Amino acid sequence: TLEGITGLSLTSLRDNWGSEYQRTNNAGVPDPNGSIYWGFNALVGLFFPAVTGIMAGSNRSASLKDTQRSIPIGTLSATLTTTAMYLLSVLLFGALSTREELLTDRLLTATVAWPTPVVIYIGIILSTLGAALQCLTGAPRLLAAIANDDILPVLNYFKVSEGVEPHAATLFTALICIGCVIIGNLDLITPTITMFFLLCYAGVNLSCFLLDLLDAPSWRPRWKYHHWSLSLVGALLCVVIMFLISWSFTVISLALASLIYYYVSLKGKAGDWGDGFKSAYFQLALRSLRSLGANQVHPKNWYPIPLILCRPWGKLPENVPCHPKLADFANCMKKKGRGMSIFVSTIDGDYHELAEDAKTACHQLEAYIEYKQCEGVAEIIVAPSMSEGFRSIVQTMGLGNLKPNIVVVRYPEIWRRENLTEIPSTFVSIINDCIIANKAVVIVKGLDEWPNEFQRQYGTIDLYWIVRDGGLMLLLSQLLLTKATFESCKIQVFCIAEEDTDAAELKTDVKKFLYDLRMHAEVIVVTMKSWESHVENSSSSAQPDDSQEAYTSARRRISAYLSEMKETTEREGRPQMVDGKQAVVNEEKVDKFLYTMFKLNSTILRHSRMAAVVLVSLPPPPLNHPAYFYMEYMDMLVENVPRMLIVRGYRRDVVTFFT
Repeated sequence: TLEGITGLSLTSLRDNWGSEYQRTNNAGVPDPNGSIYWGFNALVGLFFPAVTGIMAGSNRSASLKDTQRSIPIGTLSATLTTTAMYLLSVLLFGALSTREELLTDRLLTATVAWPTPVVIYIGIILSTLGAALQCLTGAPRLLAAIANDDILPVLNYFKVSEGVEPHAATLFTALICIGCVIIGNLDLITPTITMFFLLCYAGVNLSCFLLDLLDAPSWRPRWKYHHWSLSLVGALLCVVIMFLISWSFTVISLALASLIYYYVSLKGKAGDWGDGFKSAYFQLALRSLRSLGANQVHPKNWYPIPLILCRPWGKLPENVPCHPKLADFANCMKKKGRGMSIFVSTIDGDYHELAEDAKTACHQLEAYIEYKQCEGVAEIIVAPSMSEGFRSIVQTMGLGNLKPNIVVVRYPEIWRRENLTEIPSTFVSIINDCIIANKAVVIVKGLDEWPNEFQRQYGTIDLYWIVRDGGLMLLLSQLLLTKATFESCKIQVFCIAEEDTDAAELKTDVKKFLYDLRMHAEVIVVTMKSWESHVENSSSSAQPDDSQEAYTSARRRISAYLSEMKETTEREGRPQMVDGKQAVVNEEKVDKFLYTMFKLNSTILRHSRMAAVVLVSLPPPPLNHPAYFYMEYMDMLVENVPRMLIVRGYRRDVVTFFT
């Protein structure tokens, strides 16, 4: 049917290409160039059915004994033979007919046929019936094959088992053919069919072009004369001819093909034949990665790539791969949700024994990321302990400048309640590894109360800027404002200064700094009593506040821990040990560090009790202080603050200065 339709519709090709059947000049004299257009149409209009017939044969290649050998030889032989016959037909028709007959006689073949025109009529009928039967056997099988591949789920009704006749697909194909016949105008059907044939050929050529150009290892054509340029020319020719026939039909066909491709990518199942576009994406990613190099990225081009620890403290149900709010927070660190996050988790144990468990856990984590609609990838590491696993992750994760630059972990609020004595050493180990690896750190306290996209926050985002961090804390606050959750908030920057500091000068300097960064924020200078002043006035009564009780309890626990350490040292007759290493604990420095955290916490509660979120600098673990002490310091810092981000930058700027 398709061959008959395309072969008998020269007028459609002629009219749609914008050439009149007989060109005339202004005086009504026939244009001598009109025969050129007719000849061009006849190469295309007579020749096009032959190509469709060749492709129809390729669609039934499953019946061949040796497909790889038969298709190239058969296709090329058929193309050459057909080309020679049609060129000979053009020469013969030109030799035995006048120009007027060529332009006006639509069935010239019948006119010059021997012995009678009936021969041609019978031939046309038989050819049409043969083509129709051929399509009614090939098209249903092609439709059933597409359905079996699950490319288009809507075609599942046409699935058949191997060796079974596709009755449903045959009936559906017959209905389409009957519908086309009922239309009664082949010239309406021809452009549509022609477009999809040309689109099919363009797709085949484009696939060959991509696979050859991208040097895919799986692309190994047996035809040694193949070159990607030929495929590209073939694809371009198909598109050009489509526009020459009808630009409106071309646009509609391309739009429909794009919708089908989108539907397949959205609903279709991944087949085992590969995807040329994914190969192109892979090559593009590799080239982009090489172009990035390993040099330090300019602050203008800096993007946060968070490395998110999903189960660092292990107190989640086994079927929960990650804290439900971690992905929400990860999206808050990316402008408009764009950017890559790496979700990692560790499984304690032996890799040989737990490799399959790791794969299962990775699939669960990927499902969590997809459900949360967060752009990211999942990785599961098997290691003897959480500390060793993270140390491997922070050293090896990522490629070049696409390595993660921020480690995100929730604060272990449960460690004292659950009596998890191993958490302090793990917590300190993670922070120290990040410092050595030059990774920024963001510790989220109050993750359970972190708002989702529907919980709009009001008030302020308060920054307690204590040490220079390359602008990371400022940048995070600006990223929070880009989210609908925090867009109604305002930023306040608190500068902590000692009592003898010139507050007005400090405030002016910080305002100028923020102006150069093009960031809008209110600057507040807060003075805090130094440790020396506290020691001198220790006899005076301290002002009661919400942090005082927590501070007193922490001092009592630290004193008890120190006493136990001393007793153990004296009893065993060995040097004092701190987390397995020989060290001497300076009790005055311990008191100073705890007092600093206490005063900072009091300041935060006094000024930021109603803040939507508080950001504060993360103090590095002091040397020769037990990990238990550091957890006491951190607990003192976050005491009674419902939602806090504890941030440590790294040795580089992440914001651009404009002066």
